[in-house]
Amino acid sequence: RKKMGLLLLLIICQCAVNSIKTHSVSKPNIILLMADDLGIGDLGCYGNKTLRTPNIDRLAEEGVTLTQHIAAAPLCTPSRAAFLTGRYPIRSGMAAFSRVGVFLFSASSGGLPSEEITFPKLLKQKGYATALIGKWHLGMNCESSNDFCHHPRSHGFDYFYGLPVTNFRDCKPGQGSVFLKGVQKDLVIPVQITGIALVSLAVVQYIGLFKVPFKALGYFLLIITISLVVLIFFFYHFRQLNCFLMRDHQIIQQPLSYENLTQRLTKEAMKFIERNTGTPFLLFLSYLHVHTALYASENFKGKSKHGLYGDAVEEMDWSVGQVLDVVEKHNLSDKTLVYFTSDQGAHVEEISSAGEVHGGYNGIYKGGKSTNWEGGIRVPGLLRWPGVVQAGAYIDEPTSNMDIFPTIVKLADAQLPSDRIIDGHDLLPLLQGEVTQSKHEFLFHYCNAYLNAVRWHPGNSESIWKVFFFTPNFSPEDSNGCYDSHVCFCHGGFITRHDPPLLFDLSRDPEEKVPLTPETESRFYEIIRVIQQAVDSHTKSLHAVPNQLSWDNLLWKPWLQLCCSSLFQSCYCDYESGGGPLQVHLG
Repeated sequence: RKKMGLLLLLIICQCAVNSIKTHSVSKPNIILLMADDLGIGDLGCYGNKTLRTPNIDRLAEEGVTLTQHIAAAPLCTPSRAAFLTGRYPIRSGMAAFSRVGVFLFSASSGGLPSEEITFPKLLKQKGYATALIGKWHLGMNCESSNDFCHHPRSHGFDYFYGLPVTNFRDCKPGQGSVFLKGVQKDLVIPVQITGIALVSLAVVQYIGLFKVPFKALGYFLLIITISLVVLIFFFYHFRQLNCFLMRDHQIIQQPLSYENLTQRLTKEAMKFIERNTGTPFLLFLSYLHVHTALYASENFKGKSKHGLYGDAVEEMDWSVGQVLDVVEKHNLSDKTLVYFTSDQGAHVEEISSAGEVHGGYNGIYKGGKSTNWEGGIRVPGLLRWPGVVQAGAYIDEPTSNMDIFPTIVKLADAQLPSDRIIDGHDLLPLLQGEVTQSKHEFLFHYCNAYLNAVRWHPGNSESIWKVFFFTPNFSPEDSNGCYDSHVCFCHGGFITRHDPPLLFDLSRDPEEKVPLTPETESRFYEIIRVIQQAVDSHTKSLHAVPNQLSWDNLLWKPWLQLCCSSLFQSCYCDYESGGGPLQVHLG
């Protein structure tokens, strides 16, 4: 009888423990921290010995470090679209067939389609308070300047405080321009052709060989003049038109001021947490650091060993610490899953006009942002949830930033969409040690809309095979990036195609130094065959969708331009610094 009683007591205790564990993994708070263009080698927890990142490193010590965490794209816009939807960006039309793979203007008509289901939409349906603080970069308007069809609030966020596009060099006076360099290159030939055509017409008209109707010539000159005026106006006012801060649907600072900007973003994040201590919340804090233009507040400027870039990294780490502190202050740590990552690898070609390195460090990995070499897509992946995920653990399995979607949707007791393919997989079994192998047997690496490479992790092997169908042409050839064009491109004369594809085993050659051949790898053709079958199956799962990054959707449209005053008043306002009334969000 005593044994029976003891057994019953043990069963009751175990049930109680299971009940507590089940309760703890149900509807936790979610904090997602995303850096911009941060290299995996920039953090102490990934081996950096000179940059000080104690708060981010603390996430690693108290949680899980993913050592093979992969961004779904090596550029901001498609990577963030994949992150929010759990789907390859090619499925949502957020992958470009043209050279430009991201949104450049606030008044473009493309953006994340309203038909896409984002995790904030699903969590909001389950009673979560949701907020995006920081960078968006997934579109704004469709047909008018106030339809906000692509706005964060149209995609499930209750509250938005941040930038609708991104942080450009052009946004900060004195930091140069990423556009003028490209525009100058692209306009040289058209201007030359136009000039030669006008001179030729004038000569032909003068010697009487051919009569050009004066009216036609006048219209031609008028069109050229108007086009030049619009172009000059746009680039002269680029900062005002594209670099501004919003709260929900209202512009509160135009152009953007960098003064204490990280402090302001951090304060907004902390206030959101404090407003929602009694309800489950989703906070997506999307940092502007360390995308150029680089900036740092006075407390951090000149303090790191790596110039302004290092100052920016260390300021971001301070911000992470502030967020963690407010979580602990309100005794929310055990109820909160915290995730830290970067949208893609470091932008290695970023060098200031003064010759200072403004790009990050990708550790041992080749290439960087805009490429599918490991340096462009292997990013930090840190997850902390005390008592639920393993502390101090390392997972070297292939995982993706698309995995966050199914992971947090399941934790919120929401249902995954059944009418579409979700490419991400729930991470919790890996994080809790219930399984040891990732569900990602294959990962497909796109350069814009072009399938660039494929990763294969066979279930019965430690090998991680990676094939490249084409690779970018680095310039200079012996460099680690495309310095002549500032980023690498995905087609035409910018790439070299490979038939058969280049093959690497990342488990033995993570630096992608030596491609395997039929002579050095006996299973070469078998591996290529299996991967090609996976490509065929993946390709069949794709459906035609409108291209959100077509030239028509990318171009600046004056009627979509957001402006807090008027175009003729240079779109200027500063409600952040007390220059006008603010609409304070209390939700």
